[in-house]
Formats: sequence, structure tokens, C-alpha cells
Amino acid sequence: MSAPFQGVSVLVTGGTRGIGRAIVLTFAADGAKVTFTGTNDEAAAETVRLAGDAGPSVRYVKADVSDGPAVKAAVEAAVAHGGGKLDVLVNNAGITKDNLLLRMSDEEWDRVMDVNLKGVFLTTRAAARPLMKSKQGRIVHITSVVGLMGNAGQANYAASKGGIVAFSKAVARELAGRGVTSNAVAPGYITTDMTAGLPAAAAEALKAQIPLGRLGAAEDVAAVVKFLASPAAGYVTGQVICVDGGMVM
Repeated sequence: MSAPFQGVSVLVTGGTRGIGRAIVLTFAADGAKVTFTGTNDEAAAETVRLAGDAGPSVRYVKADVSDGPAVKAAVEAAVAHGGGKLDVLVNNAGITKDNLLLRMSDEEWDRVMDVNLKGVFLTTRAAARPLMKSKQGRIVHITSVVGLMGNAGQANYAASKGGIVAFSKAVARELAGRGVTSNAVAPGYITTDMTAGLPAAAAEALKAQIPLGRLGAAEDVAAVVKFLASPAAGYVTGQVICVDGGMVM
């Protein structure tokens, strides 16, 4: 069986469920040494279990990405697990705390910014040096179509995800000279734990906004992340790729 990422060291933040889990499993199945972070030990154990035969190549590090020392330790663990190197960083960890603007609390704003945007900064900064030492340094940030078009009741989430887009482009310019690419993937409506509980009418209303007529799968996003981390995308940097069934054009 082909293992295109054999020997490649990957760090995925927020790999305990949904899109993050799919990314971890995709890289592990292709032979990578994957380290992933999260804060839910039970969900993390399920990710490792699902990795199956790739289990020994998958390592979980408990870390809140808004905690600088924890992030530094996670990057160090990924480098150690990867045999002294880090080739790919996927900034996936994120949360929502939705509310209408006039009702949104300082805590709801700050917590989303701390995890979704500051966490991306902390992790990328900590990983930058080992990535620059790699011959194939790749950074992929998971943003959202909400960061491109906005969404009522998600001012904090939209601002954090829009910030990731700008951050990714700045990093692309800074690190291009060292051969490191930085790109963002913007998922649309993806079937995850958050969308699984939607009433049928709400789900149909969402599908009506999508030209392809269906919600995406986490694996759809993971496939694009895999491409951006591969040698085939070596001349792609500073870009945002929407994985949304055509919702945002």
C-alpha cells in the first residue's frame, strides 16, 4: 500500500473529533507520524483507536491552544515524535460561542478569540523554527466561509476566522523565503457533531444555500488539507480554498 507521507512529521491542533479527527486519520493512513492536540481525553482516545494499524504513529498531547507553555510543549512533543523534525502544521482547533452582537458578553468574545485566533498565532510561532528546518515546511490553517461572508449571531467567530485568513497571508510572505508555505482552508457546512443535531427543516434550508445540494463531509476537508501539505502544492502559498459545495463563489 502506498504511503505518500511516510516519514513526514505532522502536528494537528484540535484532532479529537470532526474535521480535526478526519485530518489526523488521513495523514496517519498515509504513513505520517502524527501528533494531535485536544482537551478531551476520551475523544482523543477514540481518535487513536480509529487510527487502527497506524496507532503507534499517532500521539495525543493534551493542550489548550490558548495556553502558550502548553502549545510550546505540544510542538516539542511533535518534533520528538517525528524523529527530531516537524514538516506540517495544521491549525484546526476552534470553538464557537454564538450570540447576537447586542447580547454577546466579553467572555464569549474573548474566549473565541483566544482559542481560534490567538491559538493559531501561538502554535504557528512555536512551530516556525522546526518548519523552516524542514525541506517541505507546510502550514494549513482551518478557517471558515463565515470568515469570508459573515454570519448573524457569530460576530466573534467570523472575526476570528477572518483574522486567520489575514494571518495566513502574512505568514506566507514572511516564511516563503525559507520554503515554508502557508494556506487556509475554509469549510462550509460540514456534517459534524454540531450539525448532526439540526432539525430536518433547518438542514434542508442549509442545503438550499449550497449549489451541490448537500452538506460536506469532514473527509472532504481533510483531502484538501492533504493536498496543500503535499509536494504537489509546493508552489501554492497565501491562498484560501473554500470547501463548501459552491456556497461562496
